[in-house]
Formats: sequence, C-alpha cells, structure tokens
Amino acid sequence: MAIKCATNAFRTYSKKEVWKSAELLKDYKPGDKVLQLRLEEGKVSLYIVCKLILPPLRNPDILVGENDLTALSYLHEPAVLHNLKVRFIDSKLIYTYCGIVLVAINPYEQLPIYGEDIINAYSGQNMGDMDPHIFAVAEEAYKQMARDERNQSIIVSGESGAGKTVSAKYAMRYFATVSGSASEANVEEKVLASNPIMESIGNAKTTRNDNSSRFGKYIEIGFDKRYRIIGANMRTYLLEKSRVVFQAEEERNYHIFYQLCASAALPEFKTLRLGIANYFHYTKQGGSPVIDGVDDAKEMVNTRQACTLLGISDSYQMGIFRILAGILHLGNVEFASRDSDSCTVPPKHEPLIIFCDLMGVEYEEMAHWLCHRKLATATETYIKPISKLHAINARDALAKHIYANLFNWIVDHVNKALHATVKQHSFIGVLDIYGFETFEINSFEQFCINYANEKLQQQFNMHVFKLEQEEYMKEQIPWTLIDFYDNQPCINLIEAKMGILDLLDEECKMPKGSDDSWAQKLYNTHLNKCTLFEKPRLSNKAFIIKHFADKVEYQCEGFLEKNKDTVYEEQIKVLKSSKFKLLPELFQDEEKVLSPTSATPSGRVPLSRMPIKPAKARPGQASKEHKKTVGHQFRNSLHLLMETLNATTPHYVRCIKPNDFKFPFTFDEKRAVQQLRACGVLETIRISAAGFPSRWTYQEFFSRYRVLMKQRDVLGDRKQTCKNVLEKLIQDKDKYQFGKTKIFFRAGQVAYLEKIRADKLRAACIRIQKTIRGWLMRKKYVRMRKAAITIQRHVRGYQARCYAKFLRRTRAAITIQKFQRMYVVRKRYQCMRDATIALQALLRGYMVRNKYQMMLREHKSVVIQKHVRGWLARRRYGRTLRAIVYLQCCYRRMMAKRELKKLKIEARSVERYKKLHIGLENKIMQLQRKIDEQNKEYKSLLEKMSSLEITYSTETEKLRSDVERLRMSEEEAKNATNRVISLQEEIAKLRRELHQTQSEKKSIEEWADKYKHETEQACMGSQVHERIYRGLVSTQVLPRIVSLVQLSESSNISVFLSFPSLFPIFTHCCASLCCGRGILLDFPLFFLKQEPSEKKAPLDMSLFLKLQKRVSELEQEKQSLQDELDRKEEQALRAKAKRQELESENKKLKNELNELQKALTETRAPEVTAPGAPAYRVLLDQLTSVSEELEVRKEEVLILRSQLVSQKEAIQPKVNHTEQVQSPQDYHMLNEDGELWLAYEGLKQANRLLESQLQSQKKSHENELESLRGEIQGLKEENNRQQQLLAQNLQLPPEARIEASLQHEITRLTNENLDLMEQLEKQDKTVRKLKKQLKVFAKKIGELEVGQMENISPGQIIDEPIRPVNIPRKEKDFQGMLEYKKEDEQKLVKNLILELKPRGVAVNLIPGLPAYILFMCVRHADYLNDDQKVRSLLTSTINGIKKVLKKRGDDFETVSFWLSNTCRFLHCLKQYSGEEGFMKHNTPRQNEHCLTNFDLAEYRQVLSDLAIQIYQQLVRVLENILQPMIVSGMLEHETIQGVSGVKPTGLRKRTSSIADEGTYTLDSIIRQLNSFHSVMCQHGMDPELIKQVVKQMFYIIGAVTLNNLLLRKDMCSWSKGMQIRYNVSQLEEWLRDKNLMNSGAKETLEPLIQAAQLLQVKKKTDEDAEAICSMCNALTTAQIVKVLNLYTPVNEFEERVLVSFIRTIQVRLRDRKDSPQLLMDAKHIFPVTFPFNPSSLALETIQIPASLGLGFISRV
Repeated sequence: MAIKCATNAFRTYSKKEVWKSAELLKDYKPGDKVLQLRLEEGKVSLYIVCKLILPPLRNPDILVGENDLTALSYLHEPAVLHNLKVRFIDSKLIYTYCGIVLVAINPYEQLPIYGEDIINAYSGQNMGDMDPHIFAVAEEAYKQMARDERNQSIIVSGESGAGKTVSAKYAMRYFATVSGSASEANVEEKVLASNPIMESIGNAKTTRNDNSSRFGKYIEIGFDKRYRIIGANMRTYLLEKSRVVFQAEEERNYHIFYQLCASAALPEFKTLRLGIANYFHYTKQGGSPVIDGVDDAKEMVNTRQACTLLGISDSYQMGIFRILAGILHLGNVEFASRDSDSCTVPPKHEPLIIFCDLMGVEYEEMAHWLCHRKLATATETYIKPISKLHAINARDALAKHIYANLFNWIVDHVNKALHATVKQHSFIGVLDIYGFETFEINSFEQFCINYANEKLQQQFNMHVFKLEQEEYMKEQIPWTLIDFYDNQPCINLIEAKMGILDLLDEECKMPKGSDDSWAQKLYNTHLNKCTLFEKPRLSNKAFIIKHFADKVEYQCEGFLEKNKDTVYEEQIKVLKSSKFKLLPELFQDEEKVLSPTSATPSGRVPLSRMPIKPAKARPGQASKEHKKTVGHQFRNSLHLLMETLNATTPHYVRCIKPNDFKFPFTFDEKRAVQQLRACGVLETIRISAAGFPSRWTYQEFFSRYRVLMKQRDVLGDRKQTCKNVLEKLIQDKDKYQFGKTKIFFRAGQVAYLEKIRADKLRAACIRIQKTIRGWLMRKKYVRMRKAAITIQRHVRGYQARCYAKFLRRTRAAITIQKFQRMYVVRKRYQCMRDATIALQALLRGYMVRNKYQMMLREHKSVVIQKHVRGWLARRRYGRTLRAIVYLQCCYRRMMAKRELKKLKIEARSVERYKKLHIGLENKIMQLQRKIDEQNKEYKSLLEKMSSLEITYSTETEKLRSDVERLRMSEEEAKNATNRVISLQEEIAKLRRELHQTQSEKKSIEEWADKYKHETEQACMGSQVHERIYRGLVSTQVLPRIVSLVQLSESSNISVFLSFPSLFPIFTHCCASLCCGRGILLDFPLFFLKQEPSEKKAPLDMSLFLKLQKRVSELEQEKQSLQDELDRKEEQALRAKAKRQELESENKKLKNELNELQKALTETRAPEVTAPGAPAYRVLLDQLTSVSEELEVRKEEVLILRSQLVSQKEAIQPKVNHTEQVQSPQDYHMLNEDGELWLAYEGLKQANRLLESQLQSQKKSHENELESLRGEIQGLKEENNRQQQLLAQNLQLPPEARIEASLQHEITRLTNENLDLMEQLEKQDKTVRKLKKQLKVFAKKIGELEVGQMENISPGQIIDEPIRPVNIPRKEKDFQGMLEYKKEDEQKLVKNLILELKPRGVAVNLIPGLPAYILFMCVRHADYLNDDQKVRSLLTSTINGIKKVLKKRGDDFETVSFWLSNTCRFLHCLKQYSGEEGFMKHNTPRQNEHCLTNFDLAEYRQVLSDLAIQIYQQLVRVLENILQPMIVSGMLEHETIQGVSGVKPTGLRKRTSSIADEGTYTLDSIIRQLNSFHSVMCQHGMDPELIKQVVKQMFYIIGAVTLNNLLLRKDMCSWSKGMQIRYNVSQLEEWLRDKNLMNSGAKETLEPLIQAAQLLQVKKKTDEDAEAICSMCNALTTAQIVKVLNLYTPVNEFEERVLVSFIRTIQVRLRDRKDSPQLLMDAKHIFPVTFPFNPSSLALETIQIPASLGLGFISRV
C-alpha cells in the first residue's frame, strides 16, 4: 500500500506553493536515491533524496482538520500549513488552536459567529469542549481569573490587516456581555463605546487594511469581587504621527479628518470652514479619500454618540473638532522663498488666518515664528530665519505635535470616564499590538515595532517552555532539556548598554549629530562583533538585524529626527497663549515631570496607575526629564508592559492575514508561512515536537484502541492494560512514556497506531463481508428452489381448476335456460292480470267521484243562503243604530252651546273678583294667627328640652347604680365558684368512702344464697330496666347521660363498675347511638370485656326517684333556656322593626330637605323668611320633628332600663338555684346508697352551663351598658348642638338662618344614616349567629330523639301517653364558604402561602387545596357583599405569591406548586363567575355556589398575567437545572458503548465522553424529566399545562444540543449521528410512557433529528443533495452548510464531504427563505395558554386539615 507524504517540492515544481501533497508509489528502502511520487493533480514526479533527508510524512486523513494543531501525529511546518488551509478553505473555520495559542485567520467577510447567542453558547464551557473561537479564549481568561484569583492578559498580535483590532474588540464585547456591570452606570457599554473613538483618531486606511490601527494599546478591564466590570484603563504605544502630514499612495490619514469633512455641511460645523477632503493637503496625498462601504458622515455620528456616552460634553467635542480643523487648515499654509535661507508667509494668507482664528492666537506671531527660530547661546539669544524646506518641516512637526497631544488628551478623558469608582479586585488586560513588520523601506517605526515583538516573543517562548515543563513534572515524566530559540542576544543588541538605542540617544545629544555619523558608530560597535548585526553591501546608511522571524534592513535616514521629535519652542509658546481654553490644556503635561514608567512613545502620560510600582526617580532628574527621546520612552513603557504581562497569566491570539488582496477565503501559503514563522506558532510546534507531542489519557486510549486488544489482555486496571498492549504494539520504548494519568507519544506514533487500527478494522470488514456474502448466496439458492416448486404446484392446480370450471359452466347453462323460459311465461300472465284489475279500479272510482261531487254542491248552496240572509239582517240593524246616535249628538251639542254662553257672561261680571279677594284676606289672617301659635310652641319646646336634660342626668345615675348591682352579682358568682371547688374536694373524699362501702356490700351479696333467687332477680331486673329506660326516654334524661359520658370518660368507667344496675341501660343507649352517629361504640364493649362474669344487682328505688327528680330539674332548665332564646329572637325582631321605622323616618326627612331646597332655589326675596313663608314653615316643622325624636329616645332609654332590670332579676334565681343544688345536705342525701357520682356529674354539668351563661350574660350586659352610655353621651352632644344651633340661628339674619339650619340638618342626617347602617350590620350578624346556634341545638336534640324512638318497640309506643313533639327546622347544607375575620387576613396569607411547604401539601392533601381555600374565602366575602374584603384578600394573595416566588424562585417544587394553585384559583374564579360559557360543565349544586355580587374579570386577568410570569420563571428554573446535563448526556456520553471512537486531542483537552463518576448521562436527563413530571402531577397541574411545560423542556434540550453540535467539529461524525438518534428515540419513548406524544414536544426535536440524519446520509451525488434538501426542512441553510463543513471522519472508511457537494447544496437552497441565524434561540419561550379546566370537586366536601394552622377560619 502507498504511504502518503508531503514533499518539499516548491523549488522544483512550483514557486507559487510552499508545500505540495504527494503519494509514494513505491516503498522506500534504505539507499534509494530517488522516490517515485504522484502529486495531488495526478502528475507523477521523481524526488531526489539528498543526504538521506526524506520529505516529511503527512498525517492520516482522520487527523486532518483537527481543532488543535498539537493533536497532529506529525508536527512540522507542512502539516500545520495543510491543516490550517483545510480548515479555512474547506470548512470555513477561521480559528484553530496551536497549543496555548489561538490562530485567527482573517476571512475578509462578515461571519455570523459573533452574536449574543454564540456568546451564551461559549459562556461557562471548557476551552477544549467547543470549537476554537476568540470567545473560548475570553471565557478561559475570565474563568481562570475567577478560579485562580490571578490577573489575566490576552495578547493579540499580527500584521496590519490580520484582524487584531476586531479580535480585541470581540474579546471586550464578550467580557461586557458575560460579566455585566457592577453598578447602574453601564460601565460595559462605556468600555465598548471607547472603540469607536479610538478607531476614529487612531485608525487609518493602509494598502493592507481599511481600518488599520496605527498605535498599540493595552486595555485593562477591571472587575470587582463578584467579577463584574467596574471600569477600565487604556495605555497606548507609539502613535504613527507621521501619518498626520504624509500618506502613501492609496492610503488615508486618520479617519476623524474625513469624518469631519463629510459632516462639514452640519450647522454646528459652519464655523470650522471645512470643505471636501481633496481640498486639504493633509487628506489628499493618498489619492483615496473614500473607503468602499464606509459612510464617513454616519461614522461621525457614531463617534459623537460614543463621546457623549463617555462623558465628553458637547462643548469639549466642538473644541476637539476645532483643533482638528485647525490642523487641516495648517496643512494648507504655504511659504514663499525670499532667498535660499529665508522665507515668508504670503500676506493675509487665508489658511493661516483661519488657523489662527480657530486656535485663538495672534496672526502676526504665528506667521513670524513659522518662518523664524530662536537660537540661544551662553551669552546671547539670536532670531534666525529659516528656509522654505525647514519652514515646511516645522509646520508639519507642529501639526504632528498638536495631534499627538490631542490624542493623549482624548485617551486621558476616556480613562477618566472608564475609571473605577470602587476598589478593583482583579483585571483582564487586552493587548492589541502590531506584529512583526518588514517592508521595502523600514524606518524608526518598524524598528520599534520589531523591538517590541522581540520582547513579546521572548516572553511567549518562556511561557510555552514553562507550561511544557509543568506538564511533564505533573505527569512525572523525566524532563530533558529542549533546545529552543532564545532571542535574548537580539534584545541585548537593541537595548543593552552601547546598544542601538543607547547609541541613537547619544547621537541625538550631539550638536552636529546626523544619521550618517550614527550609522558609522553602529558599524564600528557591532559589525563583525555581533552575529545578529550586518551591513548591507551596497549602502552605508542602513543596517540589518536578524530578528527571530526574519532579517530586516533598516534605513538610517530620519532616525535621529524621529527619535528627537523636535518642535520649536516659540511655536508652542504661541499656542499656550491662546484664548481658546482647550488648547493650553493640551500642553500642560509638557511642563510636568514625566515618570519613566508612565511615559509613552509619543510623550503621553496615562491617567490610571498600574499595579506594578514605578521605579523611583533620582534626585535632580526632574529638570532634564522632559528631554527624553522617543526611543528611551518607548523602552521604559515596554519594560512596564512586560512587567505587567509577567504578573498575569497570558493568553495568546495570533492573527494571520491570508492574502494581500483582501479576497474572502483565499489562502496564500507563502504569506501564511511567513506570518506563522513571525508570530511564533511554528516555534511552539517545534518545542512540542521535540518532546512527546501526543498525549492520551488511559481511558481515552483504551476506548480508541480496544479493537487492538484481545479479551485476555483486558484487565480491571486500565493503566496496566494500556501498558501491556503498547509493549506489544511499539517495540521501541523511547517512543512513548507512561505518565500519572496520560500516555505520552513521540511524533508519528499516533499515526502508526491509527494505521494498525485501520488495518485491523479493514481485516474485520473483509471477514464480515465474506461471511455475509456466503450467507446471502445460500439464502438466494434456497429461495430459488422454493420458488421453482411453488411455480409447479400453482401451474398444476391451475389446470385442474380450469377443467372443473368447464363442467360447472355446462351445468349452469342448462339451469339458466330452464329458469329463463319459466320467467317469460309467468311475466306474460302477470301483465294480463294487472291490466284487468287496473281497468276495474278506474271505472268504479269514476262513478263514486261523480256521486260525491253532486252531494258537495247541494251542501254548499245551503250554507251560502244562510250567510246571505244573516248579512242582510245585520245591515238593516246597523243603519238604524247610527241614525239614533246621530240624533243624540246633535241635541247634546245644542245644550252645551247654551251653557257655554251663560258662563262667558258670568265671567265678565265684577262681583266674582270681589268674592275672590274676600277669600284671600281671610287666609292671610289665618296664616298670621298660625305663626303666633308656632312661636308659642317654640318657647314651650325650649322649656321641654331643659326638662329633658334634667331627666337624662337622673337616668344616668340610675344606670350607674344598676352597674354597681351587676358588679355585686359578679362577685357573688365568683364566691359560688369557690364553693363549687370546695364541694368537689368533698366529693372526692365521699367517693373513696363509697368504694369501701361498695366492696363490703358486694362481699355480703355474694355470700347470700345465689341459686334460690336467681330467676326472680333476672325477671325483676329486666322489667325494671325497661321501665327505667322508658322513663329516661320520656324525661329526656338519656341525652344528658350521653353528654356526661362524653365529657369525662374516666369517671364513667369507675361509676358503671360501681353501679351494675345502670350498665344495661347505658349499653342499650350506646347501641342505639352508635347506629345514628357513629360514636361510643367502643365504650360498652370495654365494659363487657372488663365485667364478663359479674352479676346484676337488684334495683334501688331511691336511686330511681332521685334520677327522676334530677331529670325534671334538667327539663325545667332546658325550658328556661328555650324561653330565653325566644326572647332573644323577639328582641331581634323588635330591633329589625325599629330599624325599618328609622329608615322610613330618614326617607321622610330627606324628602322634607329636598322640598326646602326647592323652596330656597325658587326665590331669594326678603319675604321668603317672613312669618308664614314656606321656608319659615319648614323650619317650624323641623323643630317639631326634633322634639318628637327626643321623646322617642326617652322611651328607648326607659325600655332598655327595664330590660336590664329584668335580666338581672332573671340571673338571681338561677344563682340561688345553683346554690341550692350544690348544698352539702343534698350530697349527704344522695350518698346514702353510694350514688353520689350522678349528682356530682349533674352539678358539674350545671355549673359549667351556668358559668358559661353567666359569662355570656355578663359580656352582653357590659356591651349593653357601654352602648347605653354611648347613646346617652350622643344625646347630650346632640342636645348641646341643638341649643347652640338655635342660639346661632336667633342671632343670624333670616336668610342666613335658613342656610345654617339646612347645613346642620344635612350633617345630622348623614351621621344618623351612618349610625343606622352600623346598627343594621351588627343586628344582622347577631341574628345570623343566633340562627346558627338554634339550628345546631335543634339538630342535636332531633338526632337524639330519633335515636331513642328507633329503639322503642311498637307495644311501648302504644302504652306511652301521647306528648306534644317539638319539630326542629331542617338545617341547610354546608354552603362551601369559609369565614374569617378581617384582622386574620395577614395570618391567613402567612399560613397558607408564605410559610406553606409544597412537599407536605402535595403528598398528603388534595391537589390545589390552597386555591380552593382562598376561593371559598372569596365566596364568603362576596356573600357578605364586602367589596373591600374581596379586594384586600385578592391583592394580599397575589402579593403573597409574588413574595414566595421571589424568595424561593429557584426551587422547582415551589414554582410548580404555585403555578398549579394559581391556575386552579383562576379556574375557580371562572367556573363560579356566573357566566354561561363557564357554567355549562357545572353541576346544579356548583351553579348555586356562583358569585352573586362582584364581577372579578379584572382580577382574573391579573391572575392570568401572574400565571404567565410564574410559567416563565418555571421555564428558567427548568433551563438552569437541565443546562449542565444536556451537552454531556445528549452529545458527549456514549449511551451505546463502542459506537464512536475517541480521536486524538491536543493540549486543549475536551471533556471525556466516557461516563466517569459525577458526569451526566442520558439516564440523568430522563430521571430529571421523571422528577419534573411527577412533581407537576402531584401538584395537580392541568394536563394541558404539563404538555406545554414538557414541550418547552424538549425544545431546550433540542436547541442546546443542536447549538453545541454546530459549534463542535469533533461531534460531527457518522457515529455521533447514530448516538444522537438513539438518544432522541429514548426521549420519544419517555413521551409515549407518559402519554405526551400529542404535546408537540416531539416536533421541537425535529431540527436535532434532521441534523443527526444529515450526519448519517450519503453525501456524494446530486441525488444525495436533493434528498438532503427535501429531508432537512426544519434546518436553516446556514445550519445545513455548517454541519456539512464540520463533518469529520472518525475512522478510515469514512469520507470527507467535498467542497463541490457543499456548493451544490447551497445552490439548491438559495431560494429557501429562512433565517440567516446559525444557532437556535435556546432562550425562546413558547406562548403559554391556560385552557379552562373546571373542577368536579364539590366545595362543601372540602375539609381543612389541622396541619395548615387555619383554626381561625370556620366553615359556613
């Protein structure tokens, strides 16, 4: 087989290509002089072997295109170049790792790989897990800063046009997006806003780059302790000032000048007097003022916006633009020669006038010093004219100096705006610095740039060497010294003592120093003494330095001038004296001492301090510091930069320019190799190749090369297994080393192992093919034999069937003939018969119809005659009636006319007017008398009011005495309680004596004759039991006994053991009660177990009598309670009647008030208030009503007083009765037979009952007393107000008096109305409470009576006398409402929402219980028509849910629980809203529970919005939980072991796909899905909502998986596609198990499924392209092309996708209109809906568990 190799053939075959790929046609043997090769284009060639140097070998195809160059088995220059070319051209990948370096190739095209979705995809990922990207480097730096607490640096270098600035910009954007800002100042926006400013003043178009940075910058981005951006600081290096005054062909000046010229038409720029760019000398030299695709006017707007964002005010901005415009006008200043040594400015030169106006300086001074200079000697000072050439140079030097100082000033202000306000904890520095440069003419700028690159390369080499050493030591591999290029000699040549920079500074100090003399000093010092320094053969004004990248020839001309950076002092003084205040600010820093650690090459002083301390200045150094040269300043700033980089962890980005023509995706190998050598990438490769470049973990090696092992070689220890296999495969032990966790291989060994593996797999394939082909041929022969036998069988059967068919046809023909003939004959007969019958039917019908028509005509003629005769009679009668009526009308009209005539004559007479006047005079007299009478009544009313006040005071005294009597009665009740306690103690003593007596009595009874009287006693006992039972039933004692038993179980047990005679009764009672109520069933069973053999004692009659007496007393007590309850109801009825009367009176007063208002509005004349006027009468009526109201109040006070006295008298007998019952004599009487327990229990119950009644009555009395006091006080205040009002009314004039009385009346009526409403609410509550108590008592009594009646036999019912029965009212069912007090609302929210644990509720209680409880509370508030309570409860509920979610919003159970309950609450509000659309699924009972008073549609909308917020929060929680599992479980983990082999990896190790402990697998994802689903089901979430959540979860899984697949080249292979499809099938199986296939979740995985299918289908022909286009309809064109570009073979038998095939796909898909977005939006949330889901649960059946702590709410 042929071996692939790469041959160094550019010298022989091609000058365009550096390396070519070729294939060896014949095996090489030692001693061969020639190699036969076939090139890629198919051409055969010969290669001559010189000095046994063979061409370098090429890597296997599966390693080509790797993400990391160090993963290649053969590490050399052609392999690196080929790998970069394949990735860049074929896969369109611009980033590649090379160890610790990120190689970035400029595509010269906008790529969709820098969006925020890409940033989110790389955030939090390991560097080796994703494809190479600038974001991966930024994430690694950010992560190491947070993990190691060490400052980081990202060093971006490369040629002009390689993309350094863009890479640095994207790195800063990543930090700004990921970290965010620590304050509200949006520091990250300011950091990004500094880029447009710096690009406008520091970037320019060159022949190599349209946006080339002409300065170096180091930006430190500061972070706080939480690693959020707090500020930034920028340092700049070596601004190219010469570009301000000179540009080469096809180049431009700095962008800001062209932006100003493009915006010259703006109103604010009119004063700058600008024009087009070709008008100014400083902007037209390059001849290319416009950049294609760039709008300078729009860029100017962006620059000004960035300045505003960074705090540069509009006035300062205009000042900057003024100075820049002045520089442009200064460039147009021309000089006229006087002679060879002097020149002058033309008079009134317009450009100079404009410059002086803009700068605010004197025209004469500036014109003079532009053509003269001052020379100072030891004794005198001379002013010397200068030549025209020197004047032009001085003008340009002044322009450069002004621009450089303006540049420093802007950087200064940018740093001020980015300065951190809080303490900086750490920083990440981004160094955007020029790469190694070599041109045809290299000057001072290139020398400084290459000097800086030498320093950076040295630091890079040391860092790479250090990392390699650490890796070897970590794995305990023997360390051997690796030879690498050390560029310290070159650095010493430049910066050491007597080096190039020292000699340059020394020459600058010489009075007559020149470039030529400096060149001679260089030759004398270094030529032939330093191997790195050379002299050109044909020049004495140049020198050559051998840099690490290449030799560079520098021209000495201009070195001294650029190093001095000379500007005439007189010109600067003129500018400092400017009236324009910004201009002197630019030159203030020149007067200060510059520190060597802070100086920049162009004389700038950065603002913020660096972490590295500057060196201390020597005494006496300040006076000369300002004379330091540019080279010296640059050396100092470079040393400071190196100290900063050495104090941080560096990360390297090397930008490569693929071609010089800016063609997109065009790769020039020669230019690429030059840059790879210059940036140190090949040096990194060389250092890695010198040792063991390929490194595998033991698990990865075992997984990859398991096919090379036999079963007996596999041990439990993976490390030992790998050692045994390697010893067999590779004989030379120097080719590999075993580390602690990895195996290290020398270059080429992995390729050798891959070849062995491919051979083994190929042999296995051949064996499989052989076996399968034999099996297929055998199967084909058997199938052919079976087919032949089957054909024969079918042919013979066909022939037999044909013969049988012929016989059947013959027989069938005969049968058909027979039936056909019979059919013809029968049809003829039927036709004749049918015709005959039809004729008969027609004839008979005709005759009958004629007869019917004749009869019909006769009948109708009779009817017509009848109606005509009636009509004639009615007509005659109508005419007669109308005539009579007409006569009556005429007569009545005549009589009316006569009467009208008489009335008209009478009306004209004078006597009528006189009668009317007499009536009016009488009425006036009567009204006058009536007014006098009302005045007398008013005086009498005043007297009555004074008497009433006296009576009120006397009544108050009486009430106070009543209160005193009540207090005395309370003290007596307390004394009675104390007596009860003493009696209880005495009862305890008597009980002990009772036990002793009973034991003696039992022993005597047992000693008596048992057998003689046993039968008699049994019969007598049974009869007595029956009589006692009937007596107890009739006297209502039985319910009392049951209640006593329930109150004290321990006493009952002891008593019944002592009195066996009561035991059968009690047992019978319990048996009857347990059937009706389900209680006391265990009690009699307990007694039966305790006393199974005791005998029944004879009945004691005294006990029976005492029980009967006690029963009658209890009956009386019951009757008294019933009477008292009736009285309460009567009082409630009276209060209701009184309320109605007050309401009617209130309405009456309102009507009167309206009448009075009408009277006042009708007229305002003085006679309105006179006696007899309507207003006056209304006022008198008001006084009358006031007096009547006072009388009514007096009667109410008397009634209340009588009620209080009667209630007190009713309390006294009860207390006396209680004392009588509790007397000691009764106890002794009851203790005669040892039955004191019954009396004791009765007393105990009565005492409790009386005590509760006393307490309740006491409270009611106190309340009534307080109300009476308040009412008396109110009456007093009302009386005082009335008196004051009357006094004020008497003093006021009549009109004002009426208005004041009206105002007072309005106020009084309003207050009364409010008082009446409060009383009405209180009375309603009292009535409802009493009704509830009455219902409960009636229900209990009814249940007891029913239970007793069920146990009485029919015979007993007949014997018993008929008594009146109390029929209780039937209690209503539970209404499904919960009542709570207003002050308990916060407690309800706290217990039910804030402190509720979802796990306990979900496991133990019904789903949605909190929602049901809240809705039942809302129902009760609606029932009360209390809108404030409803509003308060709903608002508190919503706020409580928000508070819980804010506190525990990251807990899935909490969020799911409250989403479920919020939806259930929303459904309840809809279900019981009363709307027909929601009521159709309700039961009749549920429809009765609908809300009646309030429409809560607005709150339903608020709850719906809240549910949407909770759903979105639930999705975020799901995403946070699933995010770490998805990539590992869906992509990296091998669910089917052995399908995908592990490829070799480089230094950037990706996460292993082997399932280690703690890694996530597909089972982890499914377990998590099960957990989510079970929790949602336990919480009772709606099934439709669960489907939406599952759909969202599957979308997240699919989107995250696909996004990572699109960003990881190592995952795009055939085997990984099979793995993904298997994982997706497992997810689909989970959906089937949960019955969620119709949820739409499967459809969200369609893009991922199609991507997996795309990895597995054939990708060669046009038919394959057509199939792919039709199959991948859920993927966008960008995603399809990306997958095809990333497709990577893992094994030898897989093939890469050709570029032509990808282009075919693009052509076919170009008409498809889809999103250009590459990644799916993993943050997308589908719109959620909450379908109405009514509950079948009846509200009245819901029980509130005690565990919720809601005892303060009650069921209604």
